[in-house]
Amino acid sequence: MEQRVFHGNITPADVTQALLAEFNQGNLRAQILGESKNLTVQIATSQFSRSGGQTALAVNIQQIEDGVTVQIGQQQWMGVAASLGQTAIAAIINPLNLLGRLDDIAQDIQNLQLNEKVWEIIAREVRAKGASHQLSERLSRLTCEYCGAANPVGEASCVACGAPLGNMQPSTCAKCGYVLTKGEKFCPNCGQQQ
Repeated sequence: MEQRVFHGNITPADVTQALLAEFNQGNLRAQILGESKNLTVQIATSQFSRSGGQTALAVNIQQIEDGVTVQIGQQQWMGVAASLGQTAIAAIINPLNLLGRLDDIAQDIQNLQLNEKVWEIIAREVRAKGASHQLSERLSRLTCEYCGAANPVGEASCVACGAPLGNMQPSTCAKCGYVLTKGEKFCPNCGQQQ
């Protein structure tokens, strides 16, 4: 399972609508499951598909404090492998059989690239909403306890008053590496207890 975190003004609904618009057409069907802060988009080959093998993929989009976490599950590709195997056998029997299976080959190749296409659509939507992989402003700045000035993460002392910032520095989750602010008991990215 592959996971990415996007920070900014983006919601799970934004991502799910972009995926639905892209994949609910042609040989693929998409559906949305879940509630507003935790949505899953299931993308699968239509049962009435005329070419290519069957495939399926689930994308989970979860709201976090500073954006969204996107997880893509393992793609089911055995149907695609079976279709490609059938094409190979047909070509061994008679190479001219490839001409009759060009649609199947093209669809199988498109299905094998589904994972990359999903990330491409998500990245396009994230950019359109002004979000990114960069840490949010909240996670990239520290507020001095003494004077309230904003300081870059990693700064040893406050740029305004000189007070030490060591105990204010964020830590990272031991499981996924997500930046944690002081006082967070659970990782907002993976849920691991800290």
